[in-house]
Amino acid sequence: MRRGRNYSTLRRLGEGIAKHAYAFSWPGRLWAHIPGATTVTRIQHDLALGRGGRPPLRVAFASDLHIGPTTARETLDNAFDELRRIAPDVLVLGGDYVYLEATAARVAELRDRVASVPAPTKLAVLGNHDLWTHHLRIEDALRAGGAAVLINEAVRLPPPHDDVAFLGLDDPWTGDADGDRAAAAAGDAPIRLAVCHSPDGLPHVRGRGVSLMVCGHTHGGQIALPGHRPVVVPGIHGKEWPFGFHPLEDGLCLFVSRGVGTVEVPLRTFAPPDVALFTIT
Repeated sequence: MRRGRNYSTLRRLGEGIAKHAYAFSWPGRLWAHIPGATTVTRIQHDLALGRGGRPPLRVAFASDLHIGPTTARETLDNAFDELRRIAPDVLVLGGDYVYLEATAARVAELRDRVASVPAPTKLAVLGNHDLWTHHLRIEDALRAGGAAVLINEAVRLPPPHDDVAFLGLDDPWTGDADGDRAAAAAGDAPIRLAVCHSPDGLPHVRGRGVSLMVCGHTHGGQIALPGHRPVVVPGIHGKEWPFGFHPLEDGLCLFVSRGVGTVEVPLRTFAPPDVALFTIT
């Protein structure tokens, strides 16, 4: 059932312990009582990409929902309330939809939350935690919620935004990211935007005409020091860009979300959950 690489014996043991220790989702329920703990920040950026007078394209992005025992239901409610208020042209989801197993209840919640967002186009990629569990259940839930699941594929938007294609990459750590395949699927679209679960997917979009890559995975460290200084961040490029918006080279920009949910422990410090809105003009 798992196609994800790097699922170590130590991780398997730790998750087995967590399933029993976190029974009845008490950590997330307890965290919800901390003042301000479930607040979700909306981050906004405008990008002028020379779209020839076409109407603005509003893209909402959310990642790392981690539906499970360590994420407060109120945090997820607030995130999806914000996404519904945005009412984007495109909803993009960055992976890691569950923590621990993809149970029937968790995938049903994922389906219903994705379906609740009024967006004509919904796109999703998978993350490491998705590939470490019953990923086909997660894919089915995303599709039932109206989202196309992109695994090294591309989707060209319908008019009036048919100048834009989204490239969706497989997770670079646990899956098999293939930027060439995704770029080829974008055809001759003059504007290319990419989504990958982790900033470590960046090498797979460089040099392929991508203007913006959005990702998550890092949680902004999840546990950070004052000044939003992460203590531990996964991945080579995650350590370089743990969160935020970063103009890079050749017109390529990178956005790393802190995500919505949590793993291992329900705690976040100086790394508040977020969703993002990009207006492409």
